Amino acid sequence: MGPTEWLTMPDVAERIGIPVNRVHQLVRERKLLAVRQDGVLRVPADFISDDGVVKHLPGVLTVLHDAGYNDDEALRWLYTPDDTLPGTPAAALRGNRATEVKRRAQALGF
Repeated sequence: MGPTEWLTMPDVAERIGIPVNRVHQLVRERKLLAVRQDGVLRVPADFISDDGVVKHLPGVLTVLHDAGYNDDEALRWLYTPDDTLPGTPAAALRGNRATEVKRRAQALGF
């Protein structure tokens, strides 16, 4: 399982009203996750809200990176269904279960 909708970097920039070079900076700073598909960097649409990057995503990405996850592994973890959430961690970040997602990500490092 994975994202159902992907956005290119210009799409992300347009959606949240920032320059595309700022979107690239967010990816470099690990505040946003992008993966290359067919030579094009893409961001899961689930990671973008009306206000910008989904609120708790940068913290979860930092925790996953600190636990040794690369971008592909972090993406896989975020989109692996978990019946105890229920749903995926990516979906839970958009709801009221973001703290639980962060707690579970922190547990991966130990």
